[in-house]
Amino acid sequence: MKTSYLSKHGGSSNAFTETEYTCYHFEVNREYLKGALDRFSQFFVSPLVKAEAMDREILAVDSEFNQVLQSDSCRLYQLQSHTCSQGHPLNRFTWGNNKSLSNAMGSGINLREEILQMYMSNYHGGMMKLVIIGGEPLDTLEAWTMELFSEVKAGPLLEISPKTDMPFWKSGKLHKLEAVRDVHSLFLSWTLPCLHKEYMKKPEDYLAHLLGHEGKGSLLYFLKAKGWASTLSAGVGTGGTQRSSYAYIFEMSIRLSDSGLKNLFEVITAVYQYINLLKQSEPQEWIFKELQDIGYMEFRFAEEQPPDDYVVDLAENMLFYSEKHIISGEYIYEGWEPELVKHVLSFFHPDNMRVDILSRSFDKQSQAIRCEPWFGSQYIEEDIPSSLIESWRNPVEIDGNFHLPRKNEYIPGDFSLRNASIPKSSNDDNPRCIVDEPFIKLWHKMDITFNVPRANAYFLISVKDGCSSLRNSVLTDLFANLLKDELNEVLYQAYVAKLETSLSVVGSNLELKLYGYNDKLAILLSHILAASQSFSPKIDRFEVIKEDLERAYRNTNMKPMSHSTYLRLQFLRQIFWDVNEKLKVLATLTFPDLAAFVPELLSQLHIEGLCHGNLLGEEAINISKIFQNTLSGQTLSVEARHGERVLCIPHGANFIRSVRVKNDLEENSVVEVLNIFTVIVSCMSNSLLCEMQPL
Repeated sequence: MKTSYLSKHGGSSNAFTETEYTCYHFEVNREYLKGALDRFSQFFVSPLVKAEAMDREILAVDSEFNQVLQSDSCRLYQLQSHTCSQGHPLNRFTWGNNKSLSNAMGSGINLREEILQMYMSNYHGGMMKLVIIGGEPLDTLEAWTMELFSEVKAGPLLEISPKTDMPFWKSGKLHKLEAVRDVHSLFLSWTLPCLHKEYMKKPEDYLAHLLGHEGKGSLLYFLKAKGWASTLSAGVGTGGTQRSSYAYIFEMSIRLSDSGLKNLFEVITAVYQYINLLKQSEPQEWIFKELQDIGYMEFRFAEEQPPDDYVVDLAENMLFYSEKHIISGEYIYEGWEPELVKHVLSFFHPDNMRVDILSRSFDKQSQAIRCEPWFGSQYIEEDIPSSLIESWRNPVEIDGNFHLPRKNEYIPGDFSLRNASIPKSSNDDNPRCIVDEPFIKLWHKMDITFNVPRANAYFLISVKDGCSSLRNSVLTDLFANLLKDELNEVLYQAYVAKLETSLSVVGSNLELKLYGYNDKLAILLSHILAASQSFSPKIDRFEVIKEDLERAYRNTNMKPMSHSTYLRLQFLRQIFWDVNEKLKVLATLTFPDLAAFVPELLSQLHIEGLCHGNLLGEEAINISKIFQNTLSGQTLSVEARHGERVLCIPHGANFIRSVRVKNDLEENSVVEVLNIFTVIVSCMSNSLLCEMQPL
């Protein structure tokens, strides 16, 4: 497609390949849609496939490949393909780069002829889906479609079916992959039958909800209590490999501690104990009903997507959902079928499991080390003892701490709009201060634009001497991470109910955000503050969280782009503690240091917040009272509150900073130019001019 036409008319185009399909898409200003469609359709009617364009595309493919060379997730995915069963369709290099494409041409393969042959075989109406989003009436869009795409070659409707029943991988193997980042991650994968036709029942989502749960009685709760893990996620990914016509791949990813890595097989034993609990328990309809309610409300109040994203989603949905569910298919939970859940659960056994470990803690001198040829990553393949596999097939016992989750109290039931009885003329354009007291200042803005039962609550909590020194900064980081760890069960339940929370350290302050459906927002806030008020660090969790924080500090700036941003902020901010210095201080801190610091940190507080969305002023005032009635700290003086400050750069000054990338194997570089100028933004045009300043 002619990119010059799109760029001239405010548009762009792109394409991506999945395991079993390719998606082409573009966007353009409304009045030029037909012209763009005319050019777009010709690609599928009579593609040029110019030889000189292929050379440029090879360079583009190689550039994209080089950008992911140091990605642990991409390296793992390629290792899984590389060690897939010989002869399986996934046992190949799934990216493409200059070497693979040039070698193909060097061995006598005519890439242009191969592309044209693939086009002749596959690019016909029976294998294609088209979605057009435009501002014109549907009759007009339909007429354009018939006019411009009628010459696309006709072909039979084709339902993709698996071409092999070969297993994805050999069972009983443990793959250890050297990580780029400082991390210990365990990946367990099971192949399930293709579930495309079960999209309304979603048995894989039911199991993902239970295996990935983080509340009391869950697998993660147990592993955290043992000090073996910090995070866990489970489910079938959205990518084409994870949801192919060959199979669905259900993956469990567990972030391990040093102790968890040492007790790796005990961790997997715990996984199978929980799986056995699910097999011995009848599938629960009330859990399915909760997922159904959440899916329905997410569809009912779905936020409008950018058209270029939405058009891609709909085109992909047409491949998997029936016509009446193209828009709603991903949200639907209909037709409770416990026997289907049991059937899918039966595939969770060790003979159908792949085990991958991503870590730096391997013997680099081992004779067993191999090299994955495309990414150059080092790995070891080992046999898992047969006695262990047998114990996982039939766990002798199930730990008494395992049980199904409790019902979710944060699922909303009130979706009424608060602005229904309020005239638009009575609502100010700007937030209004409704509470202004020494301890708390609160702003409020009722939403009259989006008309959805959602709200955002943002609170900046100024604490005493949170970042007044390098040591205090690290202790504040420790405190925030320990507090999040303590709150995790509550926050996770709310997250499942689409009421999300963010707690972070920003400058010298704590930042608390709540966003989602407003019905249970105040209840969640009261639970968070009550738990925070009674919070007392525990030494066992201190050691685990300290290890996590150390690893996070070490992994900072591993990517050139984020490293560049870090250096810019370090240059501009008045207070900015270097992460390498923080790492040194962290190593010296003990549990008594933190235990003594926390009461002092919270002894004096000041809160400033904003409530925006589907909340009345009275409801926002009640939210402020939750802070006043729960937190016991004294008011922090105005002088002791620290806001963000930037340094004043001398007029005409020029600074150049050149820093080597942190990862020695990184092949990408970043150049960031910061042009500081002063302008009074008095109108929209000046604001736009500021954004359009060239380098």
